Amino acid sequence: MSLLVVGLSHRSAPVSVLERAALPADAQAKLLHDTVAAEPAAEAAVLATCNRIELYADVDKFHAGVAELSTLLAQHSGVGLEELTPYLYVHYEDRAVHHLLSVACGLDSMVVGEGQILGQIKDALATSQELHTAGRLLNDLFQQALRVGKRAHSETGIDRAGQSLVTFGLEQLADGAPVDEWAKGKRALVIGAGSMSSLAAATLARVGVAEIVVANRTQARAERLVEILSESGTGCAARVAPMGSVADELTRVDVVVSCTGATGLVLTGEAVAAAVASGARPASGAEAPSLRAPDGSLVARLAAAAARDGRIPDAGSVADAPGVESLELHGTWAGNGVVLDSPATGLDSSSSCPVPGAVPTLPQALDSARAGGTPTAPGGPAAHSGSGSSGGAVGGGEAGHGAVRAVIPAQHAPVKLALLDLAMPRDIDAAVHRIDGVRLVDIESLAEASADAPMAADVDQVRGIVSDEVAAFGAAQRAARITPTVVALRTMAADVVQSELARLHGRLPDLDERAQAEMTQTVRRVVDKLLHAPTVRVKQLAAEPGGAEYADALRTLFDLDPQTVASVSRADSNSNDDTDARNRGRA
Repeated sequence: MSLLVVGLSHRSAPVSVLERAALPADAQAKLLHDTVAAEPAAEAAVLATCNRIELYADVDKFHAGVAELSTLLAQHSGVGLEELTPYLYVHYEDRAVHHLLSVACGLDSMVVGEGQILGQIKDALATSQELHTAGRLLNDLFQQALRVGKRAHSETGIDRAGQSLVTFGLEQLADGAPVDEWAKGKRALVIGAGSMSSLAAATLARVGVAEIVVANRTQARAERLVEILSESGTGCAARVAPMGSVADELTRVDVVVSCTGATGLVLTGEAVAAAVASGARPASGAEAPSLRAPDGSLVARLAAAAARDGRIPDAGSVADAPGVESLELHGTWAGNGVVLDSPATGLDSSSSCPVPGAVPTLPQALDSARAGGTPTAPGGPAAHSGSGSSGGAVGGGEAGHGAVRAVIPAQHAPVKLALLDLAMPRDIDAAVHRIDGVRLVDIESLAEASADAPMAADVDQVRGIVSDEVAAFGAAQRAARITPTVVALRTMAADVVQSELARLHGRLPDLDERAQAEMTQTVRRVVDKLLHAPTVRVKQLAAEPGGAEYADALRTLFDLDPQTVASVSRADSNSNDDTDARNRGRA
């Protein structure tokens, strides 16, 4: 038998396909039962998360196994096989082991290094054990994956390479601001009370939201989550809301995190639009400067970005600062740059900002400033439009000095409602991103944002750990495969000894008991010593690639009955029932 995995994930399939292929708990159970009932498979386990669906099986035929597992995935997911096949990946034997260990360490996660996948692997193992679809191979594999994942997080800094999906999602909602500053004082609604929703609620409480409302179809689970939040010591208020009141709660909160097992939308675009239109919620973010003006120049964007980031960025990379309705910028033009001096930015007169392509992008005030003209007051000449060319300095680098004043409105409306959808299939209508004042982050946008996430050097160390553990697992499994043959050989030898001793005692009936015992012990010691070196050595050799040939050699040389070896394997497997139960506890 050999390990085979067939699956799809955010790396192989678009979110739209993953969303349709999502497997609820009852569908996973049916898939497991149907897999072990199929001819090629003897064991099965399903790893189903928000961004992956993988079916693991111990099969006796590779091609038949791939065909059967692919067909079963399509059948139970409801996505046609022809449509699903281009997005499926297949891993076999050591590559399948390497894949699961990499997944357990967070190397294959949407956010590299996130640790939540360990809990999901633990759940997958527990489910397959409860349904009696996991045997020795999958028990060993998933237990190994849990150990390797924990080792990676304890021995390396992989946690620094990424965070949980929840934390990463909140960072995207904060749009560059520190999450704890962005979340401070906000009110949040968490829809769902499963593992992901509970993690989201705990994270929100930790980063400083003032209140969390939990809505779940099973109220007892929501009450339990609220109880945990209330006892967490974060000072965050928590309460339960019925699912039927979610629309009303939307008008009172600033942040919504949803992760349920629903097959349809939990929040429609109409419900969100109505809540934003009618809700009276506190302002999110810092108080905007009480300044206004008619135009929108590059100078103001420089000032806003400087206030946000604590530095003066290159003019070509400046974006409008979110949450700033308007600001007034004072400064002077000098030579090749603009010297800023504005209470709105916190900059002093020593902070200079080079302005590439300034002529088409700065207000006309700069032209008069270069020539020593008078300051431009609010309501003065409007800014030029266009993006400008890169590299040109104001006035071509001529010497000059003059006052500059520009009052600029911001280009972004403040966010009234931030939505984080961690469900698969999605809980929140994707169309809500078109609603003014709404910001939506979902699995698809998280995948795009994480594609360019920086990789820590610790990732290489984790990859080394995975490679070592794959080799160790393979060696242990290959050594285990020869064990039934060794046991059968020793059993045959013991039977021969017993038979010959019985014949000897029949020929020498006058031997006293002491002499018979000594003779029996001597013969058994001789046989044990003769078998010791070859059986130890064959186990060592069997741990190497191609080691299965040594088991075949033993069976041939000693004329071992294949049925005897198979019966040893079956007896060994049956004796693992209690072991499996203990494994569930250790997992």
